[in-house]
This record gives sequence, structure tokens and C-alpha cells, in this order.
Amino acid sequence: MKRLTAALMLWLSVASYAEANQPITLGLNYPRTGSYQKEGLAQMRGALMAIDEINAKGGVLGRPLRLSSYDSGSRVRRAIQNVDKLADEGAAMLFGGSSSAVAIAAGKRARERGLLYFGTLTYSNDTTGKDGHRYMFRESNNAWMSARVLGQYLAGQYPGQRYFYVTSDYTWGHTTEASLRQTTGSQDLARHPGRRIPFPGISLANYRDALTQAAASDAQILALVLFGEDLVRAMRVAHDLGLTKRMQIVVPNLTHHMVEQAGPTIMAGVIGTEPWTWRVPEKENSARGQAFVAEFVKRYQTYPSSSAASAYSIVYQWADAVQRARSLNSEALIRALEGHRYSLLKGEQEWRAFDHQNVQRIYAVRVKPREEVMKDPLKQDYFEIVHQLDGEYGAPSLEEWQAERRAAGQPPALM
Repeated sequence: MKRLTAALMLWLSVASYAEANQPITLGLNYPRTGSYQKEGLAQMRGALMAIDEINAKGGVLGRPLRLSSYDSGSRVRRAIQNVDKLADEGAAMLFGGSSSAVAIAAGKRARERGLLYFGTLTYSNDTTGKDGHRYMFRESNNAWMSARVLGQYLAGQYPGQRYFYVTSDYTWGHTTEASLRQTTGSQDLARHPGRRIPFPGISLANYRDALTQAAASDAQILALVLFGEDLVRAMRVAHDLGLTKRMQIVVPNLTHHMVEQAGPTIMAGVIGTEPWTWRVPEKENSARGQAFVAEFVKRYQTYPSSSAASAYSIVYQWADAVQRARSLNSEALIRALEGHRYSLLKGEQEWRAFDHQNVQRIYAVRVKPREEVMKDPLKQDYFEIVHQLDGEYGAPSLEEWQAERRAAGQPPALM
């Protein structure tokens, strides 16, 4: 009996040790192909860097982290299938997405599988608005936050101007256009017309048709509610039609990679918004953010974009919540995250409790002239920060959020 008991205790000890050293899997559901692939690559790089740093410090709860990833191609059906693959692999949490439609659908499937889903670049108001739920957390800003900082800047610099909108025909495009129209007073469709173009699968003919209509209008501001390679292709057409010289071009959600792909010659003077640029840590005296920039440049020979910073921050925020909760349980982590304030790569941010929106400062930026960009050692100093707005003033209030939920027939609290 004593031998049996000793053997059992030894077996339990070995099993416990094996489990303690078993890696924790994080699942990245990201666009490796398609129009948003550059943003997807940046997410992968940011996530891997965070995981390497955390593992070098002993992991999470004494266990190393590993990354498992699948390509969504910015396709909703494929993204949902990826959630199931990652859940079946035993992933402890999921994150990623550059298309809001993908993030919303994947997040709902993750909830069904009992897993938290952290949205990276998902700017649609719907992500944490009418489609929000307890298992979805959004690290990036929403369309309202972009529109409010941009609207303030445009109202001051370009009052009374006529707009023409070219918009991706899906949830991000719809909510972003609606938000920008409201903050700029351009709701009158007769005075401020627009065109919606398909997503995904935009053809060159779609761009030319929409932008030819813009050229024929009397608009002074061209709002391109497009993202990733879709925006890059549209900018090339706009340049060919002479619109980059004739009109002020506004892109509500700009990224480092869009400017890099289109080139600063074409993109010079374009106005948009960013939640983070590699210059922000220096501006906000964030030593941790500056160290992140330096290490990212050393590792990848390029400056980190907001996409990379978002994925990096998500991994760290999830790991920190696990350490504080001493658990991988999704409900325990929700409690640890809700209302949590922190500073990582910039000033203070908060995971707001009622909608799980990350509230943070948002910036209006203008793309610098090519000659200024080329002075930088990496030829990538693209953005001049021209305006900023603290998150508490940019994000929708509880009353506004609940009104949006009621209008969509959703409960006034996350379920």
C-alpha cells in the first residue's frame, strides 16, 4: 500500500510539473493575405516580440507562451473557421483582425467557445457598440474617436468646405463615414455626396468610377474611407486624376504601411488619425514606449506601426490580467480587465467597463512632404501630429452608447 501511495504521489507530481511547463497558446486571427496584409504582418511582428519578452522573464504563471496563427484573408467565413481551429488547439485567448466585419464575427464565435477576443485594428463603432459583448475587448480606437479629433481639426482649418466621400461598403466604412459626416457637419447628401465601393474585392474600375465622380463635383475635401491596399490603390488613381493637388484628401484611419506603400510623394499632405505612432512615446515621455520603438527597429529594421503596437499591447495586457487574476478563466479575466487603467507605450489608457472600449488619446496627423521624410535615417518619419484629443472626450458616453444599443434592439449592458 505504501509503495502504491508513493507511486501515485510521484505520478501526480510529475503530471503537475508537466502541466506547469506546458506552453500557453495565444491565437492570432489575422490577414496574412488580401488588402490588409501589411497591417497583418505588423500584428504578427508585434505579438511575437511581446511573447519573446514575456518568456524571457519567466512566462505567465510560470508557463511559456506560444503563438498559433491563421490567415483570415479579411474574409468573415474564414475568420470564424480560424476561431474554431484555434479553440480546438487549446488557445487561451484570441486576438487580431484589420477588418471590423472579421473582428465582429470572430469575436462572436469566440464567445460561443468561451474565449476572450481582443480586436486590434477594428475601428467600426459596432465592434464595441451594437455588436459588443462581454468577451470582446477592443484595443484600438473606434470611428467616433477618430471622427471627433478629425472633425475638430477640419472645422478649424477648413470651415464650410464641401465634401465628397468614397467609402468601403461594410461596417467600418458605414460607421466611419456616418461619424465623420456628423462631426464635420456634412450630413447633407446633396451638398456632400459620396460613393460606396465593394469590400472585399474592389476593382480598378470601382476606384476610377468613384474618383471620376469626385473630380466632376465641386467638393474641396475628398474623404477616402478606405484602408490598407484599397486606400493605396485609390490614392494612385486620385494622383493620376490630379485630385491630390486640387483637393484636400482626408483618410480617417491612416497607418504607417499605407503611406509606405503609396509613397510620400503621393501621400504628402493627406490628413488622418492614428492612435499611436513611433513618435508618440517621445512626445508623451513614455520610456517603455521608446524602448519598444528601439527594440522593434533593431529586430525588424523598420519603425513599429500602430498595428504592431496594438498587438504588442494586447499580449502584455492579457498577460498582466492573468497574473493579477492568477487564472486563465475568461470570466476571471473580464473582471480583471474591466476598469483597469495602465500606461504601456504611451500615456494612460483604460479598458472601459461598460463597453470594453480602450479609452486613450487619439491624434490627428498630416503626412509630411517627401523631402522631410527623406531626412530620416530609415526614410519613414511620415507623420506630423497636428491635433490631439483625450479619450474621455472622444469616446461615446454611456448615454450615447446605450442609445445606440437601444436603436439596434440590444440590451443596455454587455451580455
